[in-house]
Amino acid sequence: MSNNLPIHINETSRIPIYDQIESQLKTLIISGSLPSGTALPSIRKLASSLSCSVITTRRAYQNLEHAGYIKTIQGKGTFVSLINSDEQHTQKQLAVTNAIKEVISIGKSYQYSKKELLSLFHKLLEEELDD
Repeated sequence: MSNNLPIHINETSRIPIYDQIESQLKTLIISGSLPSGTALPSIRKLASSLSCSVITTRRAYQNLEHAGYIKTIQGKGTFVSLINSDEQHTQKQLAVTNAIKEVISIGKSYQYSKKELLSLFHKLLEEELDD
């Protein structure tokens, strides 16, 4: 079990810390970076490593457990649940779609045309995926 999960808290963000933790853990699970059966740090260890309260990490874990992404086994710990491939695909697509919609909304607020947004998107896509 890695106590050093790649989770980064932005304390200046308007997004609550528990939501930041939950979102990042969900992304790690859906992307396959944390495969099914992976042991997660205890609530206390995660809270300590992120310098936040136990209540905050407990809320993130509870939300993820309620949504079926993790499971807690009394006396053994908390583990990543098995997510079927259809659900993984759906969640990945939903996350990317929502991010793209947000970008489009920002572009529209700056009065970018469809052509300008597509041009910028293609340029950045080439830069990011350039092997």
